[in-house]
Amino acid sequence: MALTVLMNAGPWLPVPPPGYGGIENVVATLVPELRRLGVRVVLASVADSTLPVDELLSVFPQGQFAALQKPYNQVMGIAHAHLNAVVRALRERDDIDLVHDHVEAVGLAVLSAMGPGARPALHTLHWDLGKHPDLYGYVDGGDRVRVNGVSAAQLARAPRALRDHAVGHVHLATPLAVGADRRPTGEKADHLVILGRITPGKGQHLGARLAHEAGFDLVLAGPVGPYRRPEELATAGPEADQNPDVRYWREQVAPLVDGVRVRWIGTVAGADRDELVGRARASLFPLCWEEPGGTAVIESLALGTPVLAVGRGCLPELVEHGRTGLLAEDGDALADLVPAVARLDARECRREASRRFTPATMAERYVELYERVRRLPATAAADGDRTDGGGRR
Repeated sequence: MALTVLMNAGPWLPVPPPGYGGIENVVATLVPELRRLGVRVVLASVADSTLPVDELLSVFPQGQFAALQKPYNQVMGIAHAHLNAVVRALRERDDIDLVHDHVEAVGLAVLSAMGPGARPALHTLHWDLGKHPDLYGYVDGGDRVRVNGVSAAQLARAPRALRDHAVGHVHLATPLAVGADRRPTGEKADHLVILGRITPGKGQHLGARLAHEAGFDLVLAGPVGPYRRPEELATAGPEADQNPDVRYWREQVAPLVDGVRVRWIGTVAGADRDELVGRARASLFPLCWEEPGGTAVIESLALGTPVLAVGRGCLPELVEHGRTGLLAEDGDALADLVPAVARLDARECRREASRRFTPATMAERYVELYERVRRLPATAAADGDRTDGGGRR
């Protein structure tokens, strides 16, 4: 395929990231499969990104994620400096056919402002679409800028102006899904796990409370703000409290973490993550928000671990109740479902992951969207939010 895509991952973390990094992990999963399909990829990231690409475009030598804990007026120029380099490349080069943008808010705003003569762009929405009502309520990318969601539920909650730019949604993928249906089932331990960034929407405070009340062991795995390990947070200075996730941890989660019934082990990745999740009785998602994408959900299924979750956001799209997991109406109802998790078959979880959530499936879908964005007339955009991740109507 003679197509060159500028993949804008942003300035916050390298690709792939060293542990947690939702958007950067999505990019790291997508790009190799795009290149396998013949797409040439120019990656706009930070200089210490190690993902094999055709070309790397960077402003910052390292990821700027730690700066996000500082006041906005001290860090507001970081994303703009990165986008300035992207715009300059688009103006100075004629070999880029399309921009695939992943930079929250700023990416969509800058690309839309470039006007009708600029390259077509697809902006992927990875987050809660209620966050930026002033942008999403009035966005106008003309005939050139389109958006896609990471679930149908996410796009359904989008403001009308944003939905009018939508060309559909693409469910996330994980390399763990490749060959998952052929992987042997290992022995399960007694713990449940919550994998992901520790933040109010993920509901770690609720999961920890339920663990104590219902008597199950729970492992929390993920960063608190920029702090990847417990010892890093323990030695952080008073400036750490400027980060809302740190305040959430200290006020609502840490009092319930006793090191026995509930443990926090920090960020895990690679084989350590696979071992932790693969041996868990279930992955717990006591969600307090409308989860848009659910990377940890599909990773759990690929590792043969059923999902126990509040059925909010994308969860009903990813989990088949009674087959690959159990969905509750609210957090308090989750505890009653814990004993039933043992009746679910790990092989069914793996089969579903290998069928729906492989990187190849995601890449093929994105290539379809790239071609659609390049040729789609403005009047057809509103039809896109009725197309699911598999191309079905």
